[in-house]
Amino acid sequence: MTGHGGRRSQAERDAVTVEIGYALCSAAFAAAVVLGAVAGPALLFELPGTFEMVLLRTGMTLATVLFAVRTVAVLVRFRQAAQPSQPGRTNPDS
Repeated sequence: MTGHGGRRSQAERDAVTVEIGYALCSAAFAAAVVLGAVAGPALLFELPGTFEMVLLRTGMTLATVLFAVRTVAVLVRFRQAAQPSQPGRTNPDS
């Protein structure tokens, strides 16, 4: 149900589905880049045990946090953009 009491159209449901997919894919990509940048040296080079573990855990933590923040940010931005500027008006010409 929409905020004005009607049902969502197929186009609105499709837009939400696409936006969720975009949020998840862009968040996964960003998290993978951060994980590779931070933990990559630990995976590629022979490093002392403690330093290697710190890089791996830091990379995993940053990637997890970035994934969550990016997903929420994209979905919040989409929800705010979907709201009409004036309640009750859906067409800019009305």
